[in-house]
Amino acid sequence: MPPHADMNPHALPEKIRDWAGELGFDDVGVSSTELGDHEAHLMRWLDRGMHGEMRFMSEHGVMRSRPQDLRPGTISIISVRMNYLPPGGMRVAEDTLADPDQAYIARYAVGRDYHKMIRKRLQKLADRIVGEVGQFGYRAFADSAPVLEKAIAERAGLGWIGKHTLNLNQGSGSWYFLGELYTDLPLPPSEPAQNHCGRCTRCIEVCPTRAIVKPYSLDANLCIAYLTIEHLSSIPVDLRPHIGNRIFGCDDCQLVCPWNRFATVSANPDFRPLKELDGASLCELFMWDEARFLSTFEGSAIRRLGHVRWLRNLAVALGNAPSDPRTLETLRSRSDHPSALVREHVEWGIGEQLRKADAKRRATSDSA
Repeated sequence: MPPHADMNPHALPEKIRDWAGELGFDDVGVSSTELGDHEAHLMRWLDRGMHGEMRFMSEHGVMRSRPQDLRPGTISIISVRMNYLPPGGMRVAEDTLADPDQAYIARYAVGRDYHKMIRKRLQKLADRIVGEVGQFGYRAFADSAPVLEKAIAERAGLGWIGKHTLNLNQGSGSWYFLGELYTDLPLPPSEPAQNHCGRCTRCIEVCPTRAIVKPYSLDANLCIAYLTIEHLSSIPVDLRPHIGNRIFGCDDCQLVCPWNRFATVSANPDFRPLKELDGASLCELFMWDEARFLSTFEGSAIRRLGHVRWLRNLAVALGNAPSDPRTLETLRSRSDHPSALVREHVEWGIGEQLRKADAKRRATSDSA
């Protein structure tokens, strides 16, 4: 008989909720391993090639939607969420997006990397449970394995999957991280979250590249977050003008969501913006060498981008910036970069700057 066979499965969830709150999680729920029609949705998405270059999505296939395949013996999944919206909230994000000479970075990435931090806290939660029921089988995840975390969170009552494919909570919006503890504990599942998107389509309408091809269906090949983070090769030329000043991720669909008027700014110091990113201009960031890039982003999710793709993204943003001699000169300083990927995007950015300068001259001439 396992050590936890005689536990009270109905009393333990309340204790888990208390412990999770003490560890800094903003909500917790329990899901079974049955994820309904989410597997069929995943397979359709993969069959249509909407995962782009993310081969890891197709390689793991249905393991994402079958928790017991990922960790044999899994019966219940403890799902947690943690708010991450940094100080200044959405106002700072909107102000940065509105300034084409500033670099926009998705709000989840302006501070420290959340992966290890959430996993460590999930481990502490598991330790609390061990102290209560004895040893049990478990494994902690925080966007670190083939886990269908948004579907699990929905089944655990933490929030429904919105039309933009992100989780939404009535009281907290969508600015939060998710984490999971796969367990062999026979816990009663929470009441699944109900969808409250209604007729709203603001997220679909605001997407710069029309990546949300229909409600609840996002084509990663068009998504700015994918293009600037996961995409390894050249950014399609026809999509570059729509990227604007977004150099790492995109939050547009969250910024317009009505439910985010209830979003709470996180008090967690790990999510405060790195001082080097506070008001940083595109030109300034483009001049960082690789050593500066690596040292600045030690412990940041941005570091895994690598210096080459960092420059690639910045070259696109500089090409999208208003015509300015300094911007043009900054781009030209990388014209002979060793990476063909960087050179290609720098050449495009220079061409855009020259085109805008010529248009400005013509407009001035015509008005004279």
